[in-house]
Amino acid sequence: MTLEIGLLLLESVLLIFTVILLVYSIREGRQRDKLIMEVGKATRVLTRQEYFLSIIDSMMDAKEEIVGCITGRPPAGDDVKMSRTIVENIKQITKNGVRVKYLLPKFPDRLHVGYMYMKAGAEVMYSSCLMVHNLRYIIIDDRIVVMGIPESIGEKEATKKGYRIPSEGLAMVLKNYFNTCEKQSSFPEYLKEVLKQTGATPEHIAREYQIDVDELKKLAGG
Repeated sequence: MTLEIGLLLLESVLLIFTVILLVYSIREGRQRDKLIMEVGKATRVLTRQEYFLSIIDSMMDAKEEIVGCITGRPPAGDDVKMSRTIVENIKQITKNGVRVKYLLPKFPDRLHVGYMYMKAGAEVMYSSCLMVHNLRYIIIDDRIVVMGIPESIGEKEATKKGYRIPSEGLAMVLKNYFNTCEKQSSFPEYLKEVLKQTGATPEHIAREYQIDVDELKKLAGG
């Protein structure tokens, strides 16, 4: 074997090892990115759970009134269980004489949550004012605020986490915004508005947003 052939074989072996290391490096990078994504998802779930748990705990402490400005997005995944718990809490505290009032943005898909909360005993209103698209909070007895923080900018973005803030001053400011938010419509009024704007039948709306069709017809006045 000549020196030239030996060097050529050595270069070939080194090239093969380089390719193998490159493939493993790419695969490891993909696995690492996937792991980071999974950790990120897990973190978001935990913070959303903490937010909902803060709301649930605070609701059970209410003695007189709860006022909330929420997104009212249709629950999915783990949020379904949390939403059911909130509905049960609304039923329980309203039976004990606590007033509950929620303000939701005017999006047709928010009829589902609005209907559930209304059936549980809450007063549900809808508005298109700026505040209802940018703030998420509940106020307990004019002294405690649970503030929701979205994952990114936008009225349809999911809430990432929440903060429980004992502050009568902040509660007063937010409640004032709540009361002055213009063009508030009750659930029946907004339902009629959606039916008129979309031209949909009550049966279609009931099926789309999981509302009892007979009750929807009564609420729509037809």
